Amino acid sequence: MAALLYAAKAADCPFEIVLVASNNPDAVGLKLAEAEGIPTFSHPHKGLSREAHDSIMHDALVAAKTEFVALAGYMRILSPEFVSKWEGRMLNIHPSLLPMYKGLHTHERAIEAGDSYGGCSVHLVTAELDDGPILGQTPVAILPSDNADSLAARVLIAEHQLYSRTLADYVMRERTPEWLIEQVRIRAIAQTEAEETVSHGMPCFGIIGGKKFAYVSRDHHGDGKLSLLVKISGAEEQAMLIEQDEDRYYRPAYFGDGWIAIRLDLGDNDWDHIGEWLAKSWLAVAPKKLVKLLEIANEF
Repeated sequence: MAALLYAAKAADCPFEIVLVASNNPDAVGLKLAEAEGIPTFSHPHKGLSREAHDSIMHDALVAAKTEFVALAGYMRILSPEFVSKWEGRMLNIHPSLLPMYKGLHTHERAIEAGDSYGGCSVHLVTAELDDGPILGQTPVAILPSDNADSLAARVLIAEHQLYSRTLADYVMRERTPEWLIEQVRIRAIAQTEAEETVSHGMPCFGIIGGKKFAYVSRDHHGDGKLSLLVKISGAEEQAMLIEQDEDRYYRPAYFGDGWIAIRLDLGDNDWDHIGEWLAKSWLAVAPKKLVKLLEIANEF
């Protein structure tokens, strides 16, 4: 936790620590965070079910406007409900080269197995212990004289460097135009008979041999925005959306009242909602015959 906190102080660090939370009110990390001016939260788990305690922690994270959770010495197994709420946004660091040596006593197990290397891994958290997708690893050579403590001390140095670097890369990945456009592409191409082309210099998606239902606008005419353009019912819906959230929605230049632009570069995309927009836009331009065939297929 301290390594992440101090990494976040660098001027070019892409993440900010908004909260340090613990189930142990006496945790040393809380005192360090307080000294550094970082907000803290703690709530003992004693007497509470795992689900009830996790719900309290979740509410504290949401209140702090947390975007990502980085577990750092949080030695409690999290409930599936909590993990589900933070799917794809919660990272953990583990002192082994996963998938080897999940769980505890990793250094002893590596030495006893005669391995040449121990190490550490940063991974996304899933409901299964130490089993999420691996985002980064650092191997650490095991010396002939090593015991568990001496190996652990060197692995800890590697952990301090790996975690902050991997977290920085991960949060930035979700803000790069290439990654954002790929997320749109995955969901657009999933629509029936959809294809990708280029129109007006923009990636766009349409029904094969038919109309376009989505465009991706990247700094279009120098506006500095990355946005998804989808079909809507008309000027009334367009005005309603813009009034509802003028930072996210706007009228795309040259596209008229039948389209709305949705900002993708605000850092808080709900990709399920984006998928729903694409499906709705596809439906707005799909031939009735194709829609009917799809409805018949869905009945089976």
